Amino acid sequence: MLKLSTQKKAPVNKSKSLVLWFEEVGLADLPLVGGKNASLGEMIRQLRPRGIEVPQGFAITAEAYRRFIEYADLETRLRELFADLDVEDIKNLRCHGLEARSLIANTLLPPDLEEAIALAYQQLCDRYGGETDVAVRSSATAEDLPDASFAGQQETYLNIRGLKAVLQATRKCFASLFTDRAISYRTLKGFDHFDVALSIGVQKMVRSDLATSGVMFSIDTETGFKNAVLITAAYGLGETVVQGAVNPDEYKVFKPTLREGFRPILEKRLGSKAMKMIYDRTHSTRTVPVPEAQQRQFALSDNEILKLARWALAIEDHYSQIRGGYSPMDIEWAKDGQTGELFVVQARPETVESQKCDRVLRQYHIHGGGEVLAEGRAVGDRVGQGKARVILNVQRIDEFRPGEVLVTQKTDPDWEPIMKKASAIITNSGGRTCHAAIIAREMGIPAIVGCGNATDAVRSGQEVTVSCAEGETGKVYEGLIPFAIAETVLDDLPKTRTQILMNVGNPEEAFRLASVPCDGVGLARLEFIIANHIKVHPLALIHFDDIEDEAARREIERLTAGFEQKPDYFVDKLAHGIGTIAAAFYPNPVVVRMSDFKSNEYANLLGGRQFEPEEENPMIGWRGASRYTDSKYRAAFALECRALKRVRDEMGLANVIPMIPFCRTPEEGRNVLAEMEKHGLKRGENSLQVYVMCELPSNVLLADEFCQVFDGFSIGSNDLTQLTLGLDRDSGLVAHIFDERDEAVKRMVKWAIAAAKKHGRKIGICGQAPSDYPEFARFLVEAGIDSISLNPDSVLKTRLDVAKMEE
Repeated sequence: MLKLSTQKKAPVNKSKSLVLWFEEVGLADLPLVGGKNASLGEMIRQLRPRGIEVPQGFAITAEAYRRFIEYADLETRLRELFADLDVEDIKNLRCHGLEARSLIANTLLPPDLEEAIALAYQQLCDRYGGETDVAVRSSATAEDLPDASFAGQQETYLNIRGLKAVLQATRKCFASLFTDRAISYRTLKGFDHFDVALSIGVQKMVRSDLATSGVMFSIDTETGFKNAVLITAAYGLGETVVQGAVNPDEYKVFKPTLREGFRPILEKRLGSKAMKMIYDRTHSTRTVPVPEAQQRQFALSDNEILKLARWALAIEDHYSQIRGGYSPMDIEWAKDGQTGELFVVQARPETVESQKCDRVLRQYHIHGGGEVLAEGRAVGDRVGQGKARVILNVQRIDEFRPGEVLVTQKTDPDWEPIMKKASAIITNSGGRTCHAAIIAREMGIPAIVGCGNATDAVRSGQEVTVSCAEGETGKVYEGLIPFAIAETVLDDLPKTRTQILMNVGNPEEAFRLASVPCDGVGLARLEFIIANHIKVHPLALIHFDDIEDEAARREIERLTAGFEQKPDYFVDKLAHGIGTIAAAFYPNPVVVRMSDFKSNEYANLLGGRQFEPEEENPMIGWRGASRYTDSKYRAAFALECRALKRVRDEMGLANVIPMIPFCRTPEEGRNVLAEMEKHGLKRGENSLQVYVMCELPSNVLLADEFCQVFDGFSIGSNDLTQLTLGLDRDSGLVAHIFDERDEAVKRMVKWAIAAAKKHGRKIGICGQAPSDYPEFARFLVEAGIDSISLNPDSVLKTRLDVAKMEE
């Protein structure tokens, strides 16, 4: 790294300075240098000694801006211009903005200001050993306040080299205080145009055009989940990520165990990263395609992901301490392609999720469905509807009507005058940290970004429903699909002696569900992760060279691109899915049921038919424990064990409790435990407990013996009912007999609870019955069950019911 001069400077009168070095300012100087520059100075002074690298530079102060305005009597002329301003009228706004910018652009800088900038730029060049390329960034004095984000309202100019270019960029930045979007934003937020002064940051460029860059948040931006760092990354200069011009990679890291020294990368989502912004020889920038081979690779290594996440933690901790309360951060980072070093180039408070303070849980539910026109990354958890308006050029935004759904390629701040009027926003490109996503969150409207084909798939005038309420994948439905909003006040919820747990299958829903008050997860199903995220039979990955189905081979090859060993794909995806659910409810227990597909269900996975038998009755055939130790499946079970070990040992999520399904005999249970131990999962080590499903009559009749093998039980009421009553729950001919409330089933449940209590073992229930029948939940409480695990929509109601029962 280049060594910078540490020569001490004489004390300065900051309030009258036209130029201040970043190391001379901090957060207290926001009125002088704006939020962006104040934050850069704060990090250089306080966090650089802790290893966080920030490029050097200087601030052209707000005093310099005022000196410029006063020098040419611009305030008087601009106030006259804005006398008939109407930001709701797009043509009026455009006309006034153009005149204001033209007025400033054609006004010369005061000579003393020009001289101060020239001296500072020369000193920066001397520090870095030659004529230096810089970024010239606007930094408004009302920017990055906790209650109003001015981020992106003014301009940034990259790859600026030479004094003449720096002075020209300075004038452009001053003019950009009066872009259409900035005028509109200030008016709507109630800021007087002349209470906001503009400072400018002149900062050494990081050569991320030769490497990667992106944005990270120290909070999950969609759910407000506080314990995750979200990082986005793409190739080239960071403007493409901020503007939403590319679909970046996304990474999630769990903060609590990261602090403890673990490596808790919860998710790595590959983005297309089709374009990148690089230096132009004219000291400007241009956008070029990214080679396909690079697009298929992650832009960051695991070590770089973890380093950035640690920096996000340190920055969040520092700002929280200064502000006297929790302060999640929005941070821009860049990697220098010449040195390989990572840098933070900007940090500001996150201004949406951190400001939410109501204690009302709002859950949107789509009723029914329809043709899905497009899919992308869901922003928020709401549903929006209306007539679509496809607009490809910002010059045509005056065609937009309030309440319509905006459909476009991407947005930037020039689109904001109509974004606030939209019922929803859909874009072809962009990730969860792009401009469209940030503004949609701020305005509380649903958005789906990165759809790829939305402007082709959706027609102007077509009625559509935009659903962000079904996980991380947002869906654009044709037509107006009915939906409901459930509101639950979360204050003063009663405590219960019986633990109220939740059934969770979809990792994409986990962070959102974490806001529902519960005591942990009683059933996390691996089947959902395998079927929806992995999609491939584990034996088809292990024996890929033997796959006979050519179509399956091609699809497996596509899914596993980037993995040297195909079984690693299974382990990686499974570990991320389990880890995300475990992190969402940490440190509460998360009971993870090992795979419990039946043979006909396994056969439906890619490549599965070649490895599965045809059974007359798969429901009571080769499933659960009997598979795990069978020589025909043992290698596949090893992959599940590897994933579980990674979650517990590498991610530090030791709150995960594995559970064995469909275990017919105690001996079979002991064999499974021995198999798990071969793969580093030894019961009792690292606080590892192992539970067993209580879903067979043999589990109840031999409960005393099963208590010697396992640490706890979870009653599966569906299977226990069908096997106690001797019926096939999938058969319509006997479906009317299926009832968990039958006296025979209730006696089985009572016996199991009594046996577990006698031996000091935990016992809960994860079946459907307590979610459907309040009287069955009452029976369980009276029988002394330790926990009831419910579907998410039943948790709050059942908690209230159980509290009354326990009284």
